[in-house]
Amino acid sequence: MATLTIDRLKDMLRVSAGEDMTSPLGGDITDKTFADLGYDSLAMLETAALINREFGVDITGEIGELPTPGALVSRVNSSLAA
Repeated sequence: MATLTIDRLKDMLRVSAGEDMTSPLGGDITDKTFADLGYDSLAMLETAALINREFGVDITGEIGELPTPGALVSRVNSSLAA
């Protein structure tokens, strides 16, 4: 079964923000807030859409309640495991 990883999420965040795929999201971002990482609500909605397309998990309505990459990955993977 496929799972969402922090590295895959980093790729999705880059796409959502229109950044070059080589743009660094350096270090461990697991517990940094999306706001601290510079991602606004529009980029997060786009990320939610990418997650829905790739993993079939719709988190659009709760994306604002998932403040960190770690929380988002955990939420998606718990749905995939159910």
